[in-house]
Amino acid sequence: MNSSENFEQENNQEIKYNESTPLRPEGDRLLDAQMVLMDLTEFQDKIKDEKAWKEGDRNAITLFKSDGMRVVLIALHAGSEMKPHTAPGIISVQVLEGKISFITAQQTAELSKGQMLTLHQNIPHSVLAQKESTFLLTLSTAALDK
Repeated sequence: MNSSENFEQENNQEIKYNESTPLRPEGDRLLDAQMVLMDLTEFQDKIKDEKAWKEGDRNAITLFKSDGMRVVLIALHAGSEMKPHTAPGIISVQVLEGKISFITAQQTAELSKGQMLTLHQNIPHSVLAQKESTFLLTLSTAALDK
């Protein structure tokens, strides 16, 4: 047991891991703890090496999941679209590579590497990859608990 796990047990914080699946059989991955370190470059390489990426139009991996927030790394091939949908909480979208169009009924934002936007909950939106792109989606789930 490492010092972070000791601290969390002493402070009654549950440490959460994912379970391996047929798509990701390598075993448990830390999803929630007092501190979760994420190597974004490693995860970008990982999701682009998986079958879902090679045979489909996108791939994603949840990097952090707690009662208050989720962080998901998403990769889209050029021309791929995430059809119109809504999010149950406030989101942020931060482009790590490539270029995407983030589209709502009122406006379209063109985002490139290093750019970020936020959007309030329940607003219909879609995402179109202008180039092969990866971005971080952060969803605030704190408002869902109220």
